[in-house]
Amino acid sequence: MKPFIHNDWWPVLEPEFEQDYYQELRKFLVEEYQNYRIDPDMYHIFTAFDWTPFSQVKVVILGQDPYHNPGQAHGCSFSVLPGTKLPPSLVNIYKELQSDVGFQPVQHGYLKRWADQGVLLLNSVLTVRDGAAFSHQGKGWERLTDAAIAKLSERPEPVVFILWGRAARSKIKLIDTQTNIVLQSAHPSPLSAHRGFFGSKPFSKTNIALTSLGETPIDWQLPEHVSVDDAGPQTTPAQSEEN
Repeated sequence: MKPFIHNDWWPVLEPEFEQDYYQELRKFLVEEYQNYRIDPDMYHIFTAFDWTPFSQVKVVILGQDPYHNPGQAHGCSFSVLPGTKLPPSLVNIYKELQSDVGFQPVQHGYLKRWADQGVLLLNSVLTVRDGAAFSHQGKGWERLTDAAIAKLSERPEPVVFILWGRAARSKIKLIDTQTNIVLQSAHPSPLSAHRGFFGSKPFSKTNIALTSLGETPIDWQLPEHVSVDDAGPQTTPAQSEEN
């Protein structure tokens, strides 16, 4: 199988790509991409893994479903491409950042600077039909991303897992909480942010945890101006498995 993740995540996840469930998921995705608009586009399904190699992950921010409005999702939880209106959940994340660590607000939602520092921006489900939230749940993605979480949990180097909302918190069963650090709160969605997300201070707590582990803290401040840093078209999962 030709690799379609281009770093040390590939040997970690390749056994999953050979499982029957993933073959069924691939068939489902081929049909979906042929017949519907799917977010993100097929070249950016695995952006989270490409941006943050397995050995460099220090923090995981776990999302649930990709953004399902046109042009928002690009393969990383909560992040949107430059020039895209900030989604409400990200607006609330920025509010908490400002309160927690003095974050200076920016007008974009492109979180690559976090990923470059070791923050894995992972959704539990990696694709969605445009305008149809949760339409790709239960198709196999959860098994793949559960495997990724479990593999990170087993690493000798501890990871800080940030779990926002009930769906993310349900993943705690995959994490060895004796060796890793888990921060839990309500989801930053406008529906729940006032029920425990605001004031939870996840960003300063993450840096306190990283410092205690002997790791460099995350600089959460984002640059005021960004451009899309893209090395060009990736190999899609479908293309790889047909070669």
